[in-house]
Amino acid sequence: MNGLILPYKNILPRIHHSAFIAQTAVITGDVEIGPDSSVWFGCVMRGDVNQIRVGARTNIQDGTIVHCTRDKFACVIGSDITIGHGAILHACILEDGCFVGMGATVMDGARIESGAMVAAGAMVTPGKVVKKGELWGGSPAKLMRPLSQEELAFFPVSAKHYVDLARNYR
Repeated sequence: MNGLILPYKNILPRIHHSAFIAQTAVITGDVEIGPDSSVWFGCVMRGDVNQIRVGARTNIQDGTIVHCTRDKFACVIGSDITIGHGAILHACILEDGCFVGMGATVMDGARIESGAMVAAGAMVTPGKVVKKGELWGGSPAKLMRPLSQEELAFFPVSAKHYVDLARNYR
């Protein structure tokens, strides 16, 4: 395990031994990261005011920030998810097998369902639900169109690619 892993109020992040944490990532407080997940260069995950949970085989790419809302919303990130470079995930829920594009922001209480996608640069405002099979984009984000079968088929390919890439780094 690499990165800067810090306790907050005597709570140390719990990171599965098979996860890859890049040397310049910062993870603090009540954070759990599951098997074969990866947290890439320049990411910050602050579990200081609530908890952050990450499932298995999820990749959190370079420059992403993950935080929560005190006494209200944790940040729950499921398994087999690709989160693009520079995303901001704040007190939201990402269900297994969804996709968040580069530079996207997902705000408090928002939910991205399994098989849904947030486009690069989108801003999903508080409490919104991106449904399975939908692509949302823009700022504020709104439904753009249904996802194609080809796009949906790419989600697990992307997740697997990052598991393999992380193994090479480890």
